[in-house]
Amino acid sequence: MKPRRQRAHSLLARLQLGLEALYRVETKLAIDAFVIDDAARDRMQPARAPREQLLLREMDGELAMALFVDADALANLERHDPAAQLDDRNFTDFCLAVEGVSHFVYMALAAARSRPVSQLELELQAEVDKFATCFLVTGAAANLRRRLFGDVTYADDLDADERERYRTANNEASRYTEALERRFVARAETGALLAELRRFYRMDLPDKLGRIAQLA
Repeated sequence: MKPRRQRAHSLLARLQLGLEALYRVETKLAIDAFVIDDAARDRMQPARAPREQLLLREMDGELAMALFVDADALANLERHDPAAQLDDRNFTDFCLAVEGVSHFVYMALAAARSRPVSQLELELQAEVDKFATCFLVTGAAANLRRRLFGDVTYADDLDADERERYRTANNEASRYTEALERRFVARAETGALLAELRRFYRMDLPDKLGRIAQLA
């Protein structure tokens, strides 16, 4: 993981800077240097080819990463900038981009500390990151949890274990963000909300699940 961050121009780079600022972390990596297109992903022959995918491979004791995000989604976000307005035109694609950037940042930080990360932990944090990012962009939480966690469908090509993992991440993130709304958003305690999100981010999976159970 040698590429260094340069000036941020792309939407993915801006999301990376936003997530790292939110959580007060720094990967010192430029996400654009890790982004691949359809052809490059096809050459890697992954078992699945979803619209967003973080591909990992250990090489010579280092973790190699490549991030794929659907080109049509990125093009739509360039046409309809979520920083200007997040609505039905760009909401789904924005969440897709946030998920990819979330996976990239979380794995980069874990790899730098040689900390193992389960797929469930990765997916759970991405779901929380979607809520946090959408809320901070819009300043409103009304109907956000329903859109993120209620209106959910799963890809047909998921196996039983994958489907259960995504369902668990969705359910746990829904419980956690409901508690965030109740405890912090409803009281307009943004500072306390950010502090809670930052503590949660630094927990491992057992502690994350324990924190959710405590707050729910």
